[in-house]
Amino acid sequence: MKPLDPRLLRHSAAARGYLVVTVVLGLAATALILLQASLLAHLLSAAATGTGTAVLAGSLAALGAVLLARAAAGYGGEVTALRAAAAVKSQLRRRLTDHVLELGPSWLVGHRSGEVTTLATRGLDALDPYFARYLPQLVLACVVPFAVLIRVGLADWLSGVVIGVTLPLIPLFAILVGLHTKAVTQRQWRLLARLGGHFLDVVEGLPTLKLFGRAKPQAEVIGRVTGEYRKATMATLRVAFLSAFVLELAAALATALVAVEVGLRLLAGHLSYQTALLVLLLTPEAYLPLRAVGAQFHASTEGAAAAADVFAILDTPVPGRVARLSGSASGPVDLRIEPIRLSGVGLSYPGRGRDALAGINLTIRPGDQITLTGPSGAGKSSLLALLLRFAEPTSGRIEVGDLDLARIPLGEWRRQIAWVPQAPHLFAASVAENIALGGQAASRAAVVAAARAAGADGFIEDLPRGYETAVGEGGLPLSSGQRQQLALARAFLRDAPLLLLDEPAAHLDADTAARLDAALARLAAGRTVIRVAHDRRAVTSYAATTRKFALDHGRLSQISRIPGSSPARVAAPVAS
Repeated sequence: MKPLDPRLLRHSAAARGYLVVTVVLGLAATALILLQASLLAHLLSAAATGTGTAVLAGSLAALGAVLLARAAAGYGGEVTALRAAAAVKSQLRRRLTDHVLELGPSWLVGHRSGEVTTLATRGLDALDPYFARYLPQLVLACVVPFAVLIRVGLADWLSGVVIGVTLPLIPLFAILVGLHTKAVTQRQWRLLARLGGHFLDVVEGLPTLKLFGRAKPQAEVIGRVTGEYRKATMATLRVAFLSAFVLELAAALATALVAVEVGLRLLAGHLSYQTALLVLLLTPEAYLPLRAVGAQFHASTEGAAAAADVFAILDTPVPGRVARLSGSASGPVDLRIEPIRLSGVGLSYPGRGRDALAGINLTIRPGDQITLTGPSGAGKSSLLALLLRFAEPTSGRIEVGDLDLARIPLGEWRRQIAWVPQAPHLFAASVAENIALGGQAASRAAVVAAARAAGADGFIEDLPRGYETAVGEGGLPLSSGQRQQLALARAFLRDAPLLLLDEPAAHLDADTAARLDAALARLAAGRTVIRVAHDRRAVTSYAATTRKFALDHGRLSQISRIPGSSPARVAAPVAS
């Protein structure tokens, strides 16, 4: 880890004002340290010669004022540093959340959501020592030793030489210890992220693990990772304590060396008493900031390691961002009148041996009711991901009217889409709040109307608090059918011209699926609909379907007829 990571300052503009105040207070504290030592040396030497307190009253009052000012500067520096830490954490959390949302589900598939959650919470919280302790000490370590060295050199050049020679030993030892600390701390942070992510995944899947009798093995895995994290933490603490001992020993020996040479020269009469006191008072102050910054360096390494992981995510390019920034739509896009054309579209995921989609040619006209079918892994969800812009084509292009889809602002595009997946996510909030995700600033009347249109008002009103009933993360304790009805209510509330249905009734019983299909038929009226069906036999059940397509190994073909079990197909690819 570098002594000062410039990326933290670059990504933390909100904290720069606080850091400037911290630096100014550090400079003030340096001047106060020198003034305090001069006043103390004067008072002690004068008292030793028999000067009365009446004569020294002014110096005593000045010393008291300096001590109060130094305490105020220290307090102010710590307060502003804590505010800087809070501003940095808030800004980084917002940027991390926004960037992960831009990266989309296709990126999150390769990263455990629990680890990202741990990074955004516990990881960024560890930045407090970095900003509240380490950075202020780093400022003092860069200013105080040189100021003390100059002041001592002006009073006694020989003591200045001794301090100047021994001073570099402190950062040298700190660097040597820090090289070892870096690896230990990074391992500790990796284990914490792994533990947090695994624990969250286990908690979310606990009902399934209990059902299949796999809860105990997972508890053993958590216990093993916890043990490894405990060992890594103890190793980090051991290194921190040993490094503090090394720095304290080096500073003590250097101070003792100065004290010995000053004492011998004082006894020989080659040095005045006031000068000797000034040198002895200032010598520890020269080494103290370096010792403190070494100790705080170890306390801040966990936060710095977490910040490095945050920067790695922030530096991950968003698919299609360059294309989107190259231009913007000349006017609003309306999918009620604009067709969507896919021309030679291909999509591949990193690390996979074959393309998810290849050579897709398709025209989606306003009002089309399209059904896609095909086996698992054929590319149906990947095609929806392209339309949702969770992924960008690796070849070909998608056009809306005469405009490239990549040039349409993401928010404007998604406002015209309603999506009902086969496993909708409900958040830990009220039923009304979960439905209101479908429309910004939706009124209660609009939420109730959407729920009634989706056929969900019956079971909602039977809940203990109706629309204000809180549900758990993932929709517990609602059934699968009830969760799908709430997702459908979101789509009704959104009132978007393009409706994407990803097997919404795939895991429901026959009666629930029939009720859901009836609600979907009402929702599809007057809209462009693309519905994914895993079972090819289900294609015939969608009476409103105007065109039917099959996907197989990423290639699209149009189904012209379905005579039993052997459908005839139009040669792929097709344009419309």
